[in-house]
Order: sequence, then structure tokens, then C-alpha cells
Amino acid sequence: MTIYNSPFPDVAITDQSITERVFAGLQNRPSEVVLTDGPSGRNLTAAAFMDQVKAMAGGLTSAGFGAGHTVAIMAPNIPEYCVIFHAVAWAGGTITTLNPTYTASEVAHQIKDARAELLITIPDFVETATEGAGEIPVVGIGTEGYVALFGDPIDAQVPVDLDTHTVVLPYSSGTTGLPKGVMLSHRNLVINVDQTAAAANFKQGEVAAGFLPFFHIYGMTVLMNMHLACGGAVVTMPRFDLPMFLQICQDHKSRRMWIVPPVALALAKHPLVDDYDLSAIEEVFSGAAPLGADLSNAVAKRLDCVSLQGYGMTELAPVSHVTPASAARPGASGQVVPNTQCRIVDIDSGADLGPDAEGELWIKGPQVMQGYLNNEKATSETITKDGWLRTGDIAKIDADGYMFITDRLKELIKYKGFQVAPAELEATLVAMEGITDAAVIGIPDDEAGELPVAFVVAGEVSPTEEDIKAHLATQLAHYKQVRQVHFVDEIPKSASGKILRRFLRDRMRV
Repeated sequence: MTIYNSPFPDVAITDQSITERVFAGLQNRPSEVVLTDGPSGRNLTAAAFMDQVKAMAGGLTSAGFGAGHTVAIMAPNIPEYCVIFHAVAWAGGTITTLNPTYTASEVAHQIKDARAELLITIPDFVETATEGAGEIPVVGIGTEGYVALFGDPIDAQVPVDLDTHTVVLPYSSGTTGLPKGVMLSHRNLVINVDQTAAAANFKQGEVAAGFLPFFHIYGMTVLMNMHLACGGAVVTMPRFDLPMFLQICQDHKSRRMWIVPPVALALAKHPLVDDYDLSAIEEVFSGAAPLGADLSNAVAKRLDCVSLQGYGMTELAPVSHVTPASAARPGASGQVVPNTQCRIVDIDSGADLGPDAEGELWIKGPQVMQGYLNNEKATSETITKDGWLRTGDIAKIDADGYMFITDRLKELIKYKGFQVAPAELEATLVAMEGITDAAVIGIPDDEAGELPVAFVVAGEVSPTEEDIKAHLATQLAHYKQVRQVHFVDEIPKSASGKILRRFLRDRMRV
């Protein structure tokens, strides 16, 4: 068996909940501002943040939403998001994070699957949230109902089993199928904060422009939790806005930018970048989707900094690979982080492969999820009996231990860093009157990474492309929308995923 070990020293595995770990990084700097709302400038000091977390944990417990209960949050990046997240965790509960652009039907699916008993959102989303939440209560941040969730503070972490208690349930499509609840424990989150901080050489005082959404595991771990736990601060952005992003980086003399490939494209080419003083930037770090060497080099040259990338999955809490700034390698997705191993496995034979050979990337470490909620079959297909997580990504590892993603075995489409599950789009299409069959693939795009494209078999009364796009807009979030629709006579059912994608791409060229 060819196993690649981490070049970084192991980090200590501490007996802390995720909120205890965050508080440990805040207690010695109570008067420092650690969370700022980018658009308004309102902020929270470390002491105020901890006080609000403890008071909300007490209020949630008194209201019956504490230990053993699941609370959902559907909000953009704002300081209150961090308070709610850690209040639920401090109270011994479970929080499930929803994309704030979800439609009511998508909200309904996750609320039901996660068995959430309370949904907290912002006033602008209350209508959609209420429609999707059904009978469970919905509370708008900043309203009287929200204020009522604060009570007598709980001064210590409500006891939980750090290894078996699921503290957060983000949703991911994994290697195939519909979105599934990823069960992550306190141990998963804490160790990954420390693994990432060590591999990325995080330094006290780092202030980041936080547009990476907190509902997504990248923003949740790297921005919200690592920055607070390791001596940094976050200026939250409810959505990506290039002028605001650049202004925050300039004003706070940010050392590092945490980004995704579409933002790398803007940093490399947009003329607005020249209007800001970004001389403090030492490093641009990209994740969520592969970043090509040419674009990585272009960003580095434009900003006179090091351009790096890492690799991760929701199922890994999420980071498994980081490229060190001291040994950058354009196009590489990094080296394996502390306390972690990886291997490359032949897709057909299951044999381990050596340097520079392409196969499926498997990963093992304490950040590997507990499993998928309510889905033992998907869990067993993803995690082997001896603890290896099958990523569904095709990769190779060079002689120096740098990993490169070369293809995707899994069906997942990555649109601007967001997961788009073909199975979810296909199910929504087939449910539409006039469509008898459908298949969805991703096609390469310089700006988005991949674009979802639909192939449909129509019935006797065929909907138009405009009809199909209008229907999908009412059912699914904006990033899941198909950009093209192709009508075909049939879709082969015997082909493997890779062969089917090749067949459908060939049809586009006809």
C-alpha cells in the first residue's frame, strides 16, 4: 500500500468543543474587535461575542431548543451568524446550515431531513423560510422573536461527546445523488481548525474579508472558526462584491485573501484592482474548485504575492491538503495536512498507485465525517471499513507529495465553487410536465468553472427552453440553474457516468 503522509508536524488533539476552541482564542483579547459587518461597520468585540453566545445558549435551552435539538440557520454572512452557530453548539445542540438563496422547496427538504425544530433567518427571507419550514417556528434576526431567544447565560459548554455528537449538519451531494446531511462532530471541526492553521501558517492579527459563505464548510471552518480561534478577525460580507472586498483588504491591511477561482479571475484581470493599495497582501489562497497554474501565476504577478490553493470536501470538515507558502507549486492542490494520510487508488482494480499515476484520491484522518444523516448506504459507499474516505476525485501525487486534481469520478458539478448535483436537477426536470427523461452535465467555463447543461427528452407536448428555465427558477437556487437546454431523442441508460458525459458533450457538437 502506497500511503502519503503529511510533511507537516502533527497537531495536538485537544478535548474541546468547537466553541471552547474558539473561546480559547478570544479570552486573552476581550476588547479586540473580532467581527465586523462589512456594509454597515457595526462590530463585536471578543468579550461581547462570548457574552452573546452564552446568553443565546441559555435562551435556546429555556425555549426547548438546547441539548439534543436541531436548529436551522438560513442567513448571509453577518456577525449574528457566528453568534447563532456557537450558541447552538454551546447549548449542546446541532445546527444545520441552509443556503440563503434556497427556494421554499429546497428549504422544506433540508428542514425535514435534518429534523430541525427552529429556523432562524433574516427578515428579507422570512417569507420563503416560512413557506418551506412548514409547522416549525421561524425567527427573523433582529426582531422581537430573535431578542427573546436570549436568556440567562450558560457559563460552560453543555456536556457532549466530542466524537459522537453531531454539532453541525451542512449538506453535500458527496460523490453522487441528492444533497445529504454531513454529520460533523466537535472533534472533526476542532482538529480541522488546528490542522489548517498549522499547514497555512496562520498568524495572530490576520483580518480577512469574509465573503465565503458561512453555510458552506470552507467559510465555516477557515473564516468563521479558524480566524476567531487562532487570533484573527473577520469582516463579513453578505455576498461577494469586488469593490467592497478590495476596500476591506486595503483598509484592514489584510495579509491573506481566502477566495475561489472566479474571484481569482477578477483579481487577475479586472481593472478595478489597480485602484486599491493591496501591498499588505502576502498570499492569495484559493479553494472549493481547482485553480489552474496559468491563472494562479497571473494572480501572483498582478498582486506581487504568493498564489496558493488547497483541497477539501464538506465530508472532511473540509481541509485535507494545503500548499505551503514556503514551497508554492502552481496548479497543485497541496500537500496533505497534519494528522492525515492519503493514497491514490486505481478505479478498476482497487490497487494502490505510485507517484504521478492517476486514480481516485482516498483520505484518512480525524477530520473525516461521522457519515451521512439517514443514509447508511451512501456512508458505506464513501467511507471504507478501515476509515478511508473515497473522494470521487481523480488525482495524481508527484514525487514531492504534491497532489493535483485531474478529473472527477463523482457526478458533482462545481459552479463558482458551489456544488450542483446533477441528480437533483434531473429529478426536477423529469417532474415537469412534458419531459420524460433528462440528464445534466457540467461543461467547462473560464469564469464559473463549470456550467450546468441539460439534455431532455420531451413528450408529446414539448416545453420550450424558456419554459424549462422558468420552471427551474421557481424550484431551485440560482446557482443550480441550467445555462443551456438540448433536446434529444434518448439518453443512454447503460453508460457509465464518464461515458455518458462524453456522449452528451458529443451531441452538443452535432
